[in-house]
Amino acid sequence: MLTKPLGRVDYAPTAQAMQAFTEARSPDTPDELWVCEHPPVFTQGLAGKADHVLFNPPGPDHIPVVQTNRGGQVTYHGPGQVVAYPLVDLKRQGIYVKEYVFRLEQALIKTLEVLGVTGHRVAGAPGIYVRLNDPAGHAALSEPADPRDPFKGLGKVAALGIKVSRHCTYHGVALNVAMNLSPYDRINPCGYTGLKTVDLASLGVNVPWDEAAALLAGKLGTWLSP
Repeated sequence: MLTKPLGRVDYAPTAQAMQAFTEARSPDTPDELWVCEHPPVFTQGLAGKADHVLFNPPGPDHIPVVQTNRGGQVTYHGPGQVVAYPLVDLKRQGIYVKEYVFRLEQALIKTLEVLGVTGHRVAGAPGIYVRLNDPAGHAALSEPADPRDPFKGLGKVAALGIKVSRHCTYHGVALNVAMNLSPYDRINPCGYTGLKTVDLASLGVNVPWDEAAALLAGKLGTWLSP
């Protein structure tokens, strides 16, 4: 898989480029991994509801909202977040979408592990979560979760939203490294009211963006290898 570092790029043209790459690729096109950072933007998935953007004032603090064709609901991208877009031919890999999602989440978990943080899955809520009172603790989450508050005591440190077209993937994952988290207060992240969003810095892990990006790219390369 060829890794392409894009730097800081606007969201909309990057999404358009991913779609164009996917539509133009052939069965012989090598898979690619695009790694980047975006200026502040809210993105709405196919299931996104307008009322999950709670407030977004006009003027200098306004953050654009971009409609996308990925799965999921509203999320935020901004400086200090590593965004990785795997462009993978699942048919050539011989895996189905469920396995692909598992591998994406596993790459995120293994990235966090290197940094001393234990990532967790929450059933029915794609992405990676951490226990706020013990981010490095290895104890599994209690099951079943409290149905009244399935995210009690948890913070979301990485989001996931994908699109699959003709067995080929685009969109991808976002890992919060050291960012301004206040825009998350303007939305119901991924459609969940009151879900707390965290970054590595708020968990006490200070890692340069470039280092986190290289680490995540390496883990994705490993977990998405045939």
